[in-house]
Amino acid sequence: MNRVLVIGSGGREHAIALSLSKSPLLKNLYCAPGNPGTSEIAENVNLGVSDFESIANFVIDKEIDLIVVGPENPLVDGLRDFLEDRGLLHNRIFVGPGKEGAKLEGSKEFAKDFMTRWSIPTARFKTFRRGESAEAIEFLKKLSPPYVLKADGLAAGKGVVIPEDFDSAVKELNEMLGGKFGKAGERVVIEEYLHGIELSVFILTDGKDYLLLPNAKDYKRIGEGDTGLNTGGMGAVSPVPFADELYMKRVEERIIIPTLAGLEKEGIEYHGFIFFGLMNCKGDPYVIEYNVRMGDPETEAVLPRIKSDLLSHFVAMGNGLLSKEKIEISDSFSLALVAVSGGYPADYKRGIPIKIESEITSLIFHSGTEMRDNTLVTSGGRVIVVSSSGEDINTASKKAYEDIKRVSFDGMYYRNDLGKDLLKYLNNNE
Repeated sequence: MNRVLVIGSGGREHAIALSLSKSPLLKNLYCAPGNPGTSEIAENVNLGVSDFESIANFVIDKEIDLIVVGPENPLVDGLRDFLEDRGLLHNRIFVGPGKEGAKLEGSKEFAKDFMTRWSIPTARFKTFRRGESAEAIEFLKKLSPPYVLKADGLAAGKGVVIPEDFDSAVKELNEMLGGKFGKAGERVVIEEYLHGIELSVFILTDGKDYLLLPNAKDYKRIGEGDTGLNTGGMGAVSPVPFADELYMKRVEERIIIPTLAGLEKEGIEYHGFIFFGLMNCKGDPYVIEYNVRMGDPETEAVLPRIKSDLLSHFVAMGNGLLSKEKIEISDSFSLALVAVSGGYPADYKRGIPIKIESEITSLIFHSGTEMRDNTLVTSGGRVIVVSSSGEDINTASKKAYEDIKRVSFDGMYYRNDLGKDLLKYLNNNE
């Protein structure tokens, strides 16, 4: 029986905790710090995700067997290495890479260079540092609009901007190199824009073998029709219709297998999730970015479709036995819809009371909530995720949009067009 600690406080961690709570292998489930949603299925522990010392002490005190890290920052900052150096992973399983492996997400420059070394298809690119604005502008001149500019480091999912014209690109570039994203923007990767449809592919790996999880598509822009500012994610759908068996075979052969081979050959030990942010360009997959954890809100659409025991998969991963595991995935379609605070992703108010009606039949995941004086209130930009399943896109969508009307708080906003682009794709390809 396993004592499990989930680290994080968002909708992703709520979804992970819910999946783990169903396992017959589970003994105790803790979330650090968790949220009001996780408190219903686990014991919340008041520990910060960056408080490595306190996490280590908790792991010892509660005799934790397995640790799952939801957000990227503790991984990039080396939580695994911290625990390893103290001998705490000798007989414990940790779902997530060490500092070296986490560079795949922590540094866009490292990731792009890695892809180049191992012939993994990606967009043409070049990296520039502060003081190299003139050289960067010259590189921009060689590309056609729109332009892709990425802060090298972590920027809470908002470090990628796509200016539509040259003048805007130059302005944005100067702002980024001038400190717009702080330390994360000390280096900027400029990429050729890839035309196509994005999708997210996820694996759980023990460094050699892997389980292919359900794929998904997320919606990053605040406005309908993918307009307006980038956000941490306004919703996600799973599966993606064009990601059929043939396409996914290409993804595995051209991207997943070479990535794992590259990590092994470079001596980078890797246990945990890899999230491949891909672009489908006329049937060919290209890597936009790597992430070293599950996505949010994709997790809230993906995990409800996994019928097999997630904890069993984690245990197998920790013991190097993933080759013996079989993942079972539902044929249903899943849609996760995010309700956000008014003003998000710019300034927004916190502490606004939230009402959730009991008639909701969809899954509800807490993303940015807290309890104040026995009242559920908003505590972040992304507040509540409504995750619905159905036999097709229409059924799941109808259910999600019906149920989100049973959630309310002042200033609440959500997109009304999730999945419509996929319906259009299906109709055009019938």
